[in-house]
Amino acid sequence: MTKPTEINQRRKIQQYNSWILFIKPIFKQMVWGGNRLESDFGYEIPNNHTGECWAVSALPNGDCQIYTKRGNSPYDGKFLSDLWRNQKEIFGGLPGDQFPLLLKIIDAKADLSIQVHPNDTFASIHEKGSLGKTECWYILECDEDAQIVVGHNARSKEEMTLMIEENRWEELICKKSIHSEDFFQIEPGTVHAIKAGTLILEIQQSSDITYRLYDYDRYEGGIKRELHIDKSIEVINCPSRELSDCRKLSRQQLNKGVFKEKLIRCLYYDVDRIVINGSYDFVQQEPFTILCVIKGEGMIDGISIKKGDFFILPYGYGEYAIAGTLEIIKVVS
Repeated sequence: MTKPTEINQRRKIQQYNSWILFIKPIFKQMVWGGNRLESDFGYEIPNNHTGECWAVSALPNGDCQIYTKRGNSPYDGKFLSDLWRNQKEIFGGLPGDQFPLLLKIIDAKADLSIQVHPNDTFASIHEKGSLGKTECWYILECDEDAQIVVGHNARSKEEMTLMIEENRWEELICKKSIHSEDFFQIEPGTVHAIKAGTLILEIQQSSDITYRLYDYDRYEGGIKRELHIDKSIEVINCPSRELSDCRKLSRQQLNKGVFKEKLIRCLYYDVDRIVINGSYDFVQQEPFTILCVIKGEGMIDGISIKKGDFFILPYGYGEYAIAGTLEIIKVVS
């Protein structure tokens, strides 16, 4: 005999699992930002110094709203943080006080600051219980001669401190040439910076903690931008760990014109790149699934999707069909 609690649970699942939850992006003005979020993605941006699109976020300073393209859903206009707090069944009942991921598109018209992020332990102690910040970068587009900063040349904390005090930045930092479709995992404690001429998709823990090590003496609002030298030195891995190409090269042909490639699987996220030229039937088997359309256009279960769309398939959604000519990044927590 079916228990009343089981019946109620099934009713809850039936209520939400047929909806595709699209996300309204939030845009951030940055001193280094540009206008490629408009020219390349078709977003309506606030100005020509728009550096970040927070495409999936539940942080207090950037809480995204939900909409459904078929309308009349109980979720239209709700904030992602509200759903996470009050309707955990949408996310498979995953534990945690805050939504675990933050997805951004970053338009670096100029160089970003040279920076570093803390791990969970350090952030929890020093940043009011915040998560740390493990992140990964998928290079969407970049200039022909584009580079990133990743790692440093100091052999000890003492040497690093001296190089910082003497402003020997070119001697301290390591640079790496990049190309479109490159992928990198940036662990906490890694000195890094996105440089000019780069458009990237960033997938990270849900944290906005960044320690600036150097910022080219830039001003914002008439005030010199804050640096965090002491905290940076404390959390930087020394000596620097070598950045390896973490792409697994596990390209799987799913169908004619359809393939999937594993980019990374780590403690915080599992990321696949899916290319579709035709159609394919998938199955949603995770607690929840984030899909990011980064190229082209098509349909998912009869709903039109295009470059720049980010959406969540809730727990129990089941089979779904995608058709068209498009490239998708799939993210699972």
